[in-house]
Amino acid sequence: MKKFFLVVTVLCFSSIFFLRHFQDNTIIIYSSMEQFRGDELQKQLDEKFPDLTIRVMYMPTAKAAAKLQVEKGQSDADIIVGLESSYLENIKDNLANIDGYCKLSFVDGLTPQDHDNLYVTWEKQAGAIIVNNEVLKEKNLPVPQTYEDLLDPKFHSLVAMPDPKSSSTGYFFYKSFVNENGDEGALSYIDELQKNIKQFTESGSGPIKLLKQKEIAAGLALTFQAVNEINKGMPFSIIYPPQGSPYSITGAAMLKASEHDSKVQEVFSFIVNDFLLYDKQNFSPETILVNQENTIANYPNPIPYANMKGIDDINEKNRLLQMWKY
Repeated sequence: MKKFFLVVTVLCFSSIFFLRHFQDNTIIIYSSMEQFRGDELQKQLDEKFPDLTIRVMYMPTAKAAAKLQVEKGQSDADIIVGLESSYLENIKDNLANIDGYCKLSFVDGLTPQDHDNLYVTWEKQAGAIIVNNEVLKEKNLPVPQTYEDLLDPKFHSLVAMPDPKSSSTGYFFYKSFVNENGDEGALSYIDELQKNIKQFTESGSGPIKLLKQKEIAAGLALTFQAVNEINKGMPFSIIYPPQGSPYSITGAAMLKASEHDSKVQEVFSFIVNDFLLYDKQNFSPETILVNQENTIANYPNPIPYANMKGIDDINEKNRLLQMWKY
């Protein structure tokens, strides 16, 4: 009897949720972008669609991917923004066909057609070695030019890297190591690097925060975040190692369960046309569009990119993460 009552209660609450979801015209967006970018998206959506209730919910990459994988076609989300391509590939059976929604011209390899018209390329997230020049000077440290330079005992507890298990930024550094040195070489390098690691941060922005607080001298971090801080006056430098800048691709998609909702269609169209351009012009400007102009001061150009073969392969990612022990 108790089990019956519990089931009925759950069903009732579920029904109430779904009824409220549709009656209130509520549209839910899972965003794996940084909070400040999600806040700007929320602001612009509220201005563009004042008659709709739209909720931009920040959700870290790994958490969003796990939630969507478990929920499958029953997710409360209507739209996803900024999710790493390997995770999008893994849930593509639950994604709507978005052919024709985006009117922008993408560079070869990043068009919606290259993604089977299941998601629009949102950004190329790229990284580098970022240093705080004041900390280097205070501690009389050399400027690291390579990943190997970070193994110097002088950098003990003065380096940070995002954790690949929770951060797509951490994973693309890890994948770059593997592509250059193979499994054994990459893991051997990380075994040595961890001796100087102050923290494997949960998020990709973690190393930048530690650099700002002068808790570390060098971090494996996102280029656009470093440039943002440089433009605010932080004494940072961006260093590309000989292997080049590692990166991953993120995307924006619409859930199949919401594809026939005209309001969701309107919101998605605005996101992948208007806000995508705004995001490239103001936040994350790595080139994904034909004739894309970078208006952000002090952004490196040209950028040498690393070999990122297999970055969107979810099976490869799962295999490598199983070997990660930190």
